[in-house]
Amino acid sequence: MSDHIATEPLWDEPGFAAFLRGLAEDDASRLFAVGLEYGERHDAHVAAYGMAFEDHTEVISCDGSLRVQTVRPEDVLRHFDDDGAKARLLWLSESLPMEPSKCAPQEADRDA
Repeated sequence: MSDHIATEPLWDEPGFAAFLRGLAEDDASRLFAVGLEYGERHDAHVAAYGMAFEDHTEVISCDGSLRVQTVRPEDVLRHFDDDGAKARLLWLSESLPMEPSKCAPQEADRDA
């Protein structure tokens, strides 16, 4: 953005952290998952997670084998539909607590 300027900070640390958080929240993507439904509501699993930005969508499968960029979130569903499963778009609540990803390898998996 600009060269580092050697002047006194304009903010105290808590104020600057709040400012940055506000910037991030204003431009935050919407989070969603792609769920696969087997049969008519007989079984399901989460196949991927994605982020919907203002002008595009990014998705990565839980196993890391597929990364997709599309214009609209709905457009990713065709990459997951097949004869045995129906893909569904699942918008994630913004009030969900931050937890380690279910897709992320657990400690035991990393050592294997």
